[in-house]
Amino acid sequence: MPKQLCHLTYIKILDFSVNNISGSIPKCLNNLTTLAQKGNPSLSSTHIYGGSIVNESISPTDYDNDASFMWKGRMQTYKSTLGLVKRIDLSSNRLTGKIPSEITHLVGLISLNLSRNQLTGQITPEIGNLELLDSLDLSRNQIDGRIPTSLARIDRLGFLDLSYNNLSGKIPTGTQLQSFDPLDYAENPLLCGPPLKKMCADENEPTRNEEGKDEFMTLGFYISMGIGFAAGFWGVCGTLIFNKSWRYAYFKFLNDLNYWLYVRTALIKRQLKLAHA
Repeated sequence: MPKQLCHLTYIKILDFSVNNISGSIPKCLNNLTTLAQKGNPSLSSTHIYGGSIVNESISPTDYDNDASFMWKGRMQTYKSTLGLVKRIDLSSNRLTGKIPSEITHLVGLISLNLSRNQLTGQITPEIGNLELLDSLDLSRNQIDGRIPTSLARIDRLGFLDLSYNNLSGKIPTGTQLQSFDPLDYAENPLLCGPPLKKMCADENEPTRNEEGKDEFMTLGFYISMGIGFAAGFWGVCGTLIFNKSWRYAYFKFLNDLNYWLYVRTALIKRQLKLAHA
């Protein structure tokens, strides 16, 4: 891609999709100052549609102020709302190398499509800076590493496709990232966590730890019960076996207790008979 593109500071729509462009994405894309501004775009700005440059400041009779392009996986035509669109579409080319982190400086960007290329490396952790991003398609590349947690900060993200890459690790949880279709994460063998059915190892680990903890507590209970029984048994019986005087006193106590219970029972029976006589 020619670096001269970076001089088009007023450009709002850059669409070079379905071409045969090779090389890497220029790092100087952060010079596209219109894309780096939030809010409504300027009334005068430059568009590139399939390589044809037009300018919005000219009379509307000179050209039709509309454009058709892929948006969220569907071909859509924009007319009256075209001025609100800020997008980069470099899909279906032969681009290589990493996605430059400088692209995250384009904070006014609404749509970014880099799918169907040969891009490598990881998704930049600063991707969350694109707070206005509504559509992100990085599918069918060779991107690896984890999905940045900052991606979860993009509340407006309504379309996401990260399928057919080499992403790994757990999909950030507690965000709208779980609301996307599992197909949007498909064919990333090392990716795990909801909405995928594949569970992560660290999610199974607490269950295993709990099971091990329960087993340990059960085993400890039986061991302590055994020790307590042995200590009580030998604490009483051992004393009686090895101490003769205590043994005699103990058996005398049992004999006296037995005699007392016999006499008491006999008196109660006699009283009951007299009461019913």
